[in-house]
Amino acid sequence: GLLSYLLYTNWRLTLCIVVFMPFIGILVRIASKKMRKLSIQVQNTMGDVNHVVQETINGNSVVKSFTGEAFEQQRFYKSSEENLRRGLKMVVVQNINSPIIQLLLSMAMAIILWLALRPQVFGDTSAGEFISFITAAGLISKPVKNLTDINEKLQRGLAAAHSVFELLDMPEEENNGQLKPVLKGNIKFDHANLRYTDGTHAIKDFCLDIKAGQTIALVGRSGAGKTSLVNMLPRFQELSEGQIYFDDIPVQEIELSYLRSQIATVNQQVVLFNRSVRDNIAYGQLQDSSDEQVVAAAKAAFAHDFIMNLPQGYDTILGAQGLNLSGGQRQRIAIARAILKDSPILILDEATSALDNESEYFIQQAFDEAMQGRTTIVIAHRLSTVENADLIVVMDKGQIIEQGTHTELLDKHGVYYQLHQRNFEEN
Repeated sequence: GLLSYLLYTNWRLTLCIVVFMPFIGILVRIASKKMRKLSIQVQNTMGDVNHVVQETINGNSVVKSFTGEAFEQQRFYKSSEENLRRGLKMVVVQNINSPIIQLLLSMAMAIILWLALRPQVFGDTSAGEFISFITAAGLISKPVKNLTDINEKLQRGLAAAHSVFELLDMPEEENNGQLKPVLKGNIKFDHANLRYTDGTHAIKDFCLDIKAGQTIALVGRSGAGKTSLVNMLPRFQELSEGQIYFDDIPVQEIELSYLRSQIATVNQQVVLFNRSVRDNIAYGQLQDSSDEQVVAAAKAAFAHDFIMNLPQGYDTILGAQGLNLSGGQRQRIAIARAILKDSPILILDEATSALDNESEYFIQQAFDEAMQGRTTIVIAHRLSTVENADLIVVMDKGQIIEQGTHTELLDKHGVYYQLHQRNFEEN
């Protein structure tokens, strides 16, 4: 507005200011790029600081056990120092940018005043018009300074927005399926392949036909691809090649949320939330379950007794990750959650690894009942969890190298036999 008024009052003198505008624009552009870059670096280094703090707090027992306090302090110091360095650079760029722009405007004002002292420039301009022009020209510096000062905040915001939109622009899970069939539990792997972005084959040309109600045990050394295989069923990992069929329906044609609602999973790493025991068992799609159903599932998982010994029973808040419970207790709550889901397909990924022998015995009895009428895929190293399976599949490097019942595989004297001879049930 002030610039428009100056042009209206005396366009010739106003040109002195306009001439400097490109230089101001170039400075602002250079400063903006620098501040944007530094803002991103400040965010990244602050993320490093938070990462060090989180790791140290969550792993405080390991840090103390191995007297790693000094090492962690040094890591925190380095990350904080780097964050401080980037922040100071931001301050320097901002505090240099604004005075230089003010200097350019002051030079323009000096030229205007020098020209204004020559009557031939103003001609018959009155004293009032002259004073109004000088006053308006002097007022221009403040809004320009405000605009340059706000540029730093603007660049911080743009850098933060870039991080947010980078996350928002990530491709969503493909969910083109429309079908919502009532699954019986038939699963067929038809030359299934899973290849990572680095070209590594996690699953290679895998073929397996699982009938509804069967119990399939997947065994093999660590890294054989057992967990990657079962992760393809709820589409946590997408097929690279081949196909998976549920009741002769390609997995991609089944609506994603519905597909996952038909699969219950108990993982080796149990995830519990900072909520009550009841809310952890009746989680998500199970939240409308009655108290009787929750208790029945807990009893089936042999979790009811220790839950009732908690301060508020089923209303006890477990805290973050349920760390106030033992590993076996956390796993039994996860098993109760899977039993309550009552899905036609059950996946047990090392589900009894954290249980003592007595608890495992009772859990195995509960699973024997829970497995009735549903397809169960078991990943386990303990012999007791696989010897009664309808089919044992021995995997290595993402492929099937042996399959059969416990007795058949022992008679073959192959890989399974070797694992068995190496105290397989103890690993």
